[in-house]
Amino acid sequence: MKKQFIIRSCIGAPIGVMISIIITIIISLCTGHGTYYPVPLELIDLCGNEISAVGIQFVCSLLMGAAFGGASIIWNIDKWNLTKQTLLHFTIICFASFPMAFFMYWVPHYLYGALAYFGIFILIYGIIWISTYISIKIKIKKMNDNLSTSQTIL
Repeated sequence: MKKQFIIRSCIGAPIGVMISIIITIIISLCTGHGTYYPVPLELIDLCGNEISAVGIQFVCSLLMGAAFGGASIIWNIDKWNLTKQTLLHFTIICFASFPMAFFMYWVPHYLYGALAYFGIFILIYGIIWISTYISIKIKIKKMNDNLSTSQTIL
């Protein structure tokens, strides 16, 4: 289990950086100014210069990706029910992501900004969870149908 946790964390880390870069590109494209914004301006002010801010964002993106990747091991604990797995996974990634997102100024530093972050986070988590659940249910049904078809043939 520890080996799988380490492997998944190592795989998740560069994925976290990739997602972070994609988000900065999308944000830069949406501003319409033709300028690339690698980090929020507030983070540059906090760090003193752009390269320090980019370095810190890179490390935080690595850590967040590693946390998300490592947390995925929860889905392999068969003795836990789906509710326990979901709540623990949600809690881990929520507590791993919010402090970093707040520190990195990905979240506005006021109450409504934090509430909006959690609302969007819960919405995205819910959509991913429901689609994964439906996908697994469909696969299980197909496997059961195949089993019943092969038993009738025998």
